[in-house]
Amino acid sequence: MELTRSLVESQAREYRNREPLYAVEEENLETLPAAFESGEYGRRDAAWVVRWYYRRFLGDYPDDERRDAEERFRTNDFEAVRVAIADAVDASDATAGIDSLTALEAVDVPVASAFCMFIDPDEFVVVGPREWSTLRDADELPHPYPDPPSVSQYETYLERCRSLADRFDCDLWTLYRALWRLSD
Repeated sequence: MELTRSLVESQAREYRNREPLYAVEEENLETLPAAFESGEYGRRDAAWVVRWYYRRFLGDYPDDERRDAEERFRTNDFEAVRVAIADAVDASDATAGIDSLTALEAVDVPVASAFCMFIDPDEFVVVGPREWSTLRDADELPHPYPDPPSVSQYETYLERCRSLADRFDCDLWTLYRALWRLSD
């Protein structure tokens, strides 16, 4: 498969029309960045990001693993969550942001990438097996999905996504939606 601008645009539109979580994702992409920046958010807002990461698979992710991750995230002291998010907001690069978030229980690199996307969707995009596999199928990444990816592997993925977004003159959220649909 070859990724093209028209393919990315059409698949991103298809995502909007077909994916049941689109409306809530769009709403949270509009509200969470400012909330995380200002610190004006609650425990449920932070937990939503973790729930979203797993539930976006719409049942394709093992339910017991999803529930375990959601439960383990709830065990984090909320002040520790706030500090990790504030550090990620203030981070100068992806590594620092991911490192601060992965200090939390139940937050690995993929979940941290979801937080980063909802902290700054202009700079970050979530990573997971579907998006990675789409890029690999398009010969944009050389290796199969590392489960889970390391921080340096996420940085490679992120740089590839940024490069593609520049090439196709779109934002990372549009690219994400296309990659998700193409993996279906």
